[in-house]
Amino acid sequence: MDRVQAVVIGAGVVGLAVARALAQAGRETIVVEAQPGIGQGVSSRNSEVIHAGLYYPPGSLKASLCVRGKDLLYALCASHGVDHRRCGKLTVANSEDEVRALRGLQDRAAANGVPVEFLDAAQARALEPALRCIAALHSPSTGIVDSHGFMLALQGDLERAGGMVAPGTEVVSAALSGRAGEPHVLRFADGSKLACDIVVNAASLHACGLARRFEGLDARFVPREWFAKGNYYALAGRAPFTHLIYPAPSDAHLGTHLTLDLGGQAKFGPDLEWLDVRSPQEIDYRVDPARADGFYAEVRRYWPQLPDGALSPSYSGVRPKIHGPHEKAPDFRIDGPRLHGIPGLLNLFGVESPGLTSALAIGELAMVELDP
Repeated sequence: MDRVQAVVIGAGVVGLAVARALAQAGRETIVVEAQPGIGQGVSSRNSEVIHAGLYYPPGSLKASLCVRGKDLLYALCASHGVDHRRCGKLTVANSEDEVRALRGLQDRAAANGVPVEFLDAAQARALEPALRCIAALHSPSTGIVDSHGFMLALQGDLERAGGMVAPGTEVVSAALSGRAGEPHVLRFADGSKLACDIVVNAASLHACGLARRFEGLDARFVPREWFAKGNYYALAGRAPFTHLIYPAPSDAHLGTHLTLDLGGQAKFGPDLEWLDVRSPQEIDYRVDPARADGFYAEVRRYWPQLPDGALSPSYSGVRPKIHGPHEKAPDFRIDGPRLHGIPGLLNLFGVESPGLTSALAIGELAMVELDP
């Protein structure tokens, strides 16, 4: 049986970032991916926003990894020529309750080390004349990125460091070793096997289900998966905005926001649609045109001139959640040997937003967690 030092399961942005870190540290690394190419799962269905780190509880992994990952991502985009723009974001308030929410967000940003500026209505309209609000929080370090270009850069670095990606290679189970020095054995859909010292489960929507098929991993270390769909709608014509526009946050949902792509095309979303499915195979990614009806009223609170009939179905993504609709959103789960006791195993659970922004920082943390 062949043996390598490290196998990363999943060639999304996080899996590629972890594999890059492993390869650059001198480990022989293979990324195995069930799909025929990189980034064809969750990583292909996101807003491509570089998040600043405003929303996450101080001291959480989401906060620290987002802020660190943002800096690393901007640096990589500059060094590798990945298309991006530091366009900034305005989070807007149209009621006194929402102003209080912005003040809370301002305090949280300060605790997380994220620069923001509180603006009154006139200051906000000076930046975005078409905007309606009574106050706004300006986040200058928010941006947008070509996510596929980012993943290609990660793959290039991985391969330059001696690693490789094996597309069309589906892991179905694993026999985990409980002792240092003895390899884990991965089993593939074609019946083949591969021994390795390190296994990183970065399978996103499939991570929990796959971990249940890891022989030797106690079931109490595998959370239940939940799936929450986010639908996006594209705007016909150009939007009169140069910043991303978000409403003041409400609970765990950030509201119907306006994001821009690198060509200036605007889209609205995602909304939050909890799915009654138990596996990724059951997910229907089609976008219902009728759901756009609920977007108009929300968007017109901050952009009153949104024309009737201007929104058309674009695409959807599904968040790999590890909490249900009535539960408080947990932190990222980056479960290493210190938690479950299995040398060389790292499970990544619940890595939803801001996973893309955090990817390079997750790669750094993976090296720490896997260090014997």
